[in-house]
Amino acid sequence: MQKDFSFYFKRTTGILLLLALSAVFLFSAFTKLLVIEPFEWTFIDLFPVGFTAAAVIARLFIGLEIGMALFLLAHLFLKSFTYKAALAFLLVLTGYLVLLLIKQGNTGNCGCFGDTYQMTPLAAIGKNVLMMAAIGVLYFIYPVSLQKNKRIIAVAASVAAIALPFIIAPIFLSGKGEVVHQPINLTPIYQYGQPRPTIDLARGKHIVAYMSLTCPHCRKTAYLMHILHDQHPELPFYMVLNGRDKWDKAFFGETKSASVPYSIIRDVPAFSSMAGEYVPAIYWINNGVIERKTYYTQLDPALIAEWMK
Repeated sequence: MQKDFSFYFKRTTGILLLLALSAVFLFSAFTKLLVIEPFEWTFIDLFPVGFTAAAVIARLFIGLEIGMALFLLAHLFLKSFTYKAALAFLLVLTGYLVLLLIKQGNTGNCGCFGDTYQMTPLAAIGKNVLMMAAIGVLYFIYPVSLQKNKRIIAVAASVAAIALPFIIAPIFLSGKGEVVHQPINLTPIYQYGQPRPTIDLARGKHIVAYMSLTCPHCRKTAYLMHILHDQHPELPFYMVLNGRDKWDKAFFGETKSASVPYSIIRDVPAFSSMAGEYVPAIYWINNGVIERKTYYTQLDPALIAEWMK
């Protein structure tokens, strides 16, 4: 059969679209793996699961993205399976983004490309629509599939896709933090904080997080606190923030944490006298005494509930 211009045009367009789709899936997967915790917390926000379950689900989700890319690149079952699976995957992801847009507005980072390239939910929906359109075009102009050993290659690609996220970003149990017995003077919060606390932080048990408005890890801490506070409003979280007022909007826009009780202290020495040298500084305080110092990945609701008893 003679191959005309139309044949070569479709094949060239098809391979370019297929490579572009594969590149987006791979970029999306590996940028999430660079800093995976915020993506894990998405599943804590969506489902009533613990930290370990969320970590497993997040890696399996990333494995799906890698699998999509590998099946596309290897030309495995393109028209019978891969195009349809990729389309279904993007539809589900777009549905989640629509819910996020309705719930939180078009603010912050949707996490599609981790922290490497920040996108609002609306921008991410547009990206998904373009990818779905590309799949639709491919379905009709590029039905080429691998003919030999495709089942063996498909099994190998699937195993690699599932295993890679767990190899690149292993799941570590974060522990319970550092146990200490250190008094802390909380008076500067009442002297310099805006708004002033409406509770006595020196009495009873409170988890007080000292954070800078511009610190990336502080923003992750605040975002996690927002999720946990929404799910467990009984958790005794309090945020003490430091930074210029021009950074307030960006901080709360990204972290969605304005619902968590907080005070902002503009005076740096007053803030540092409580927080110490490094932020985020997360202190589990019992009647004015720090009993535990933790990292944000150790804010497990089950551990907090145990401590509260």
